[in-house]
Amino acid sequence: MKSFHHRKLFSLAILGVAALSLAGCSQKKYNSASAKKTVSVSSNASISTMDSSLNTTLVGAQELSNTMEGLYRYSGNKLEPGVAKSIAKPTDGGKKYTIDLKKTKWSNGDPVTANDFVYAWQRMVDPKTASQYSYIYSGVKNADDIVAGKKKPDTLGIKALNKYKLQVTLEHPIPYFDTLVSGAQFYPLNKKAVTASGSNYGITSKGMVFNGPYKLENWKAGDTEWHDTKNNSYWNAKNVKTDQLKWYVITDPNTGLNLYDTNMLDRLNNLGGDAAHQLSNNKDFSTTPQNSTYYLETNEKKFPFMKNKKLRQAMALSINRDELSNIILGKTGIPAHSVVPQDMSKNPKTGVDFTDEPSAKADRKYTNYDPAKATKLWQEGLKETGQKNVDFTFTADDTDTTKKMSEYIQDTMQKNLPGLKITLSNVPFKTRVQRQSTKNFDMIGAAWIADYPDPTNFLDLFTKGNPNNDGSWENAQYDKYVKNSETKDVNNPEKRWNDMLAAQSIITKEQGAIPVFQNTNAALTKQNVKGFEQTPTGLYNMADVYKK
Repeated sequence: MKSFHHRKLFSLAILGVAALSLAGCSQKKYNSASAKKTVSVSSNASISTMDSSLNTTLVGAQELSNTMEGLYRYSGNKLEPGVAKSIAKPTDGGKKYTIDLKKTKWSNGDPVTANDFVYAWQRMVDPKTASQYSYIYSGVKNADDIVAGKKKPDTLGIKALNKYKLQVTLEHPIPYFDTLVSGAQFYPLNKKAVTASGSNYGITSKGMVFNGPYKLENWKAGDTEWHDTKNNSYWNAKNVKTDQLKWYVITDPNTGLNLYDTNMLDRLNNLGGDAAHQLSNNKDFSTTPQNSTYYLETNEKKFPFMKNKKLRQAMALSINRDELSNIILGKTGIPAHSVVPQDMSKNPKTGVDFTDEPSAKADRKYTNYDPAKATKLWQEGLKETGQKNVDFTFTADDTDTTKKMSEYIQDTMQKNLPGLKITLSNVPFKTRVQRQSTKNFDMIGAAWIADYPDPTNFLDLFTKGNPNNDGSWENAQYDKYVKNSETKDVNNPEKRWNDMLAAQSIITKEQGAIPVFQNTNAALTKQNVKGFEQTPTGLYNMADVYKK
């Protein structure tokens, strides 16, 4: 999913009106008796939509997790029943799931029924919805044909057997089905609320109803502050110990540190490299590797000459990932040699990590820093494509750490690749995502965080026709291996694993997407705040978070 020492560095007086406004609001909170029941958390971006069919960002996914609930929910690394009574066992060779639902309610008092899941799932794959995530339903009966416009949404392999019993039919077994349907793309929707809001659904909290631990109130898309209030209609409300979550968008690291120092934030996420270096010995400091990869894509539709793999290989070899991770990113990134993150998936037979398999290690020669080879390949690629000079605008986010990372990549590429000129365009997260989805870029820095902890969640991104294949790289053999891992070899764990390894080898050799680093969340958390445990999908179950 698409997909920041510590002393007060500056006086609050010079941090601007926004910071002072937040300070005043938060100080009032901490002087009240309700402070213990409120947890304040930083976010690095605003929410662009609360429509679970349209969201593509990690920030949106986190807020949807706070306020909604699907069949299952993660608590740390443990998958537990959500709306479902239990985690269903498949029948018919792994192709059919019959799921009994609890009698739960929406925040307006309406019952959450099997038909709410049917409506939401059919809406997700309906071409009229234009969801960038519709492909994630591939494997559910008729999903691919519906997305392609060949069949109607009501033929999707999901039906309500009665008010509280759901049946899902697959075209083939999906090994990670349980984890998959815990994600926001599979949440139920209240049809009455969606229909009443029309085109405004998901861009304002007005008219929305929720079935999760919290309710989002008085919010509209783009807000830099939002509040979640405990949802007393939630079936497990008695175990939600926090009454209110307050979220603040903070992109300036000095602002964040000062607000944390003055007890106006309980959790400061996404610390940048400089701060992470200085804070590494602080008792509140922690780092959490994420199932997330940051990578570069060049726009092959706009620049057909970038179909030349030597040019992409040269760009990959021009980056010293160890230097970038250790010096620029500090404790906020790990060198990435594959689009699939490390420590996420293990060989079902040997237990070896996917990125440590012999073929993956051998392919690191395509990403290990080699400026001489980079220069040679670049010059050969230019000659083969008839190019003399290449001018690229590099689009990336505008956070402090990303700006420094962008400058580093600009410098090292221009130094090692003669004739390449890179102009930086650091923009707000929302703008970058918009440019990415509309393919309005030359070169872009993108990140993906796992929706489910399986290599295919990353490998799928770069198959032909995938809405998230922003650079439009194509390789038929790659597509074949990915498809085989999800269809004909799905019941053979060893063959499936080898299919995925073969696909990884192709994209690494071709540098269809150039992996740069694996994201790590460096954060500060107050000692009296408990429960911030990351799930395999990169989110936090905020129902577990509380103050002692």
